[in-house]
Amino acid sequence: MTASQPKVSTNSHLYDQDFYLWLETTAEQLKAGKLAEVDLANLIEEIESMGRTEKRALESNLVVLLMHLLKYKYQPEKRTNSWKSTIREHRRRLKRIFKDSPSLKPYFQEVFLECYQDARNLASDETGLSLDTFPVESLFTTDECLHQGFLPE
Repeated sequence: MTASQPKVSTNSHLYDQDFYLWLETTAEQLKAGKLAEVDLANLIEEIESMGRTEKRALESNLVVLLMHLLKYKYQPEKRTNSWKSTIREHRRRLKRIFKDSPSLKPYFQEVFLECYQDARNLASDETGLSLDTFPVESLFTTDECLHQGFLPE
């Protein structure tokens, strides 16, 4: 390589050595249009990982919401403002996910029943009630779950 030839290298070595610096460097390269210098393999991996993280956040919030709706329904004598607050908070989180990523709404529909089954198991564990107490089919629709005023009585 001569002095007049620019050194073209990716920043893939940074990915393992200093992740934050890799992020900053990659962002600067993209902003500057230096696409040949971008560590594409790791950038693609990180973007795909972000998508999986968003899906996991949706699932996690949905399971917690469903579990608390079940607890609220099946333990009326133990209802607390804390349960209502948890229900409200996880609805808020889900609505924010849908606001930021409306394309995740179909995924919500897709995983709803699976999340409900997870919520049944957790509700049984937390309440000490038999798993059979909680119906196999969801008592709640997806719309009810997201509706701020809905509480199962």
